[in-house]
Amino acid sequence: MVGIHMWHMDIMDGQFAPNLSMALPQLEQFHPHTNVPFDIHLMVENNDLFVELTAPFAQGNGQIAVHVESCTHLDRTLTLIKDLGCKAGVAINPHTPIDFLHYELDRLDYVMVMTVNPGFAGQKLVPSGIAKIAEVRRFLDERGRSDIQIEVDGNVSFENIPAMVAAGGDILVAGTSSIFNSGGDLQANVKKMNEAALKGLQGRSSESAEVLA
Repeated sequence: MVGIHMWHMDIMDGQFAPNLSMALPQLEQFHPHTNVPFDIHLMVENNDLFVELTAPFAQGNGQIAVHVESCTHLDRTLTLIKDLGCKAGVAINPHTPIDFLHYELDRLDYVMVMTVNPGFAGQKLVPSGIAKIAEVRRFLDERGRSDIQIEVDGNVSFENIPAMVAAGGDILVAGTSSIFNSGGDLQANVKKMNEAALKGLQGRSSESAEVLA
């Protein structure tokens, strides 16, 4: 179903990703004021520590994604996320091969495909981004895991959304190139995003896409 269904929160440590964004105090302040589930994206070195710190904000309908590139023991970290009552996801950078997914399918609720390099807003889509989404979708479908959703993060613009959804994107992380675009107000931008997502869905059967703020 198109619409806004989760709040996407980037947590960076200045080490794995060369930037700092949201921090735990912001999560603590924001959490009591919304019933919308949190979609927490960890871009950190010490994943297990940050999973334990952020899980209270994502328990129930929320979810946490960790980067395969920074996880020493990915299976253990994904298990920890689920044991703490959250949906578990793995994020992959543009250059990362996807073969590792074969060994984690039983742990995963979703895969986050990064279509930019992590760390900064306003980046352009990497040339292989759309093909990467399609590759992950085929990989999952061929192994009988069509239930595992694909989240797309990076330059999710009005122009790119149709291709991202058509390639297999189910959850779109909306930012400065769409929902917070300076060319329109929030209501107009959400409407424009939904129209773009529906256009992408025309090339798919019964799939649905969600839009995250």
